[in-house]
Amino acid sequence: MSERAASVILATYRHPELLRRVLWGYRFQSTSDFEVLVADDGSGPDTAAVVAEASSELPVPVRHVWHEDQGYRKCTILNRAVSLARSPYLIFSDGDCIPRNDFVEAHLRLRRPGRFLSGGTLRLREEATPMIDRDVIESGRATDLAWLRGTGWRPGRRQLRLVRSRRLAAFLDHVTPTSATWNGCNASVERDAVFEANGFECSLGSGGQDREFGARLNNAGLRGIQVRHRAVLVHLYHTRPYRTAESEADTLRARLEVERSGRVRAKNGIAEVTPTGKETFPRGAQSRRAPVQ
Repeated sequence: MSERAASVILATYRHPELLRRVLWGYRFQSTSDFEVLVADDGSGPDTAAVVAEASSELPVPVRHVWHEDQGYRKCTILNRAVSLARSPYLIFSDGDCIPRNDFVEAHLRLRRPGRFLSGGTLRLREEATPMIDRDVIESGRATDLAWLRGTGWRPGRRQLRLVRSRRLAAFLDHVTPTSATWNGCNASVERDAVFEANGFECSLGSGGQDREFGARLNNAGLRGIQVRHRAVLVHLYHTRPYRTAESEADTLRARLEVERSGRVRAKNGIAEVTPTGKETFPRGAQSRRAPVQ
């Protein structure tokens, strides 16, 4: 198989119907110079069926990277996906975020050596999510301001993040006061940089583990480029019972330690992930996960 320009890595856990819609979004991208890896933190056969369906329908390679459900191990499955990625550039997102049709193209166009791209996502109201079907995604209405407002969504100033003008979007990214941090739902970087950082810290749970990774990229000299107005995603509504105050406190302490120490490499990262999935490093907050609702 020839090398694609980018590998899109999508984290997911037990939301097959949301994942199906997200994968439709990657079917209708303006470029096909990418592959998709679904980084699955232990979902059941319904998710595997969605990935198999997408693999037969999308014009790009789609692969399912899975391990057994042993608690919250998102960072571990992301590291497995990174290890299997065939492209030199990695785009990270989630299985509940629908990309605008120029999302991959924007990341490829805006990438810069020695930098990472920092995007974001627009969270939709609960009532809007069931309205977003295949036709809505294919037509582009899922990321169209007028259509979304018709669902009752009132984004206020956030509506500027849906502008289609490249010039205006670039200006807005330039003047926004929001810092260009590593946001796991919408970020990209060279694959080599992820390996140099030893990937994601596997001992961390939910609630800020992406910022810990970003702090290590900063320590390595990589700075973010703001692209939230140019690389557009919308986030489908669902509850998040797996986020706890305890896991958020754990990840905050880890990030502050990284910032103080200047450390670049994860203590338990890609190099420590085994092919069998029988890791021996401390699992900490990742073992605490409430059922998906």
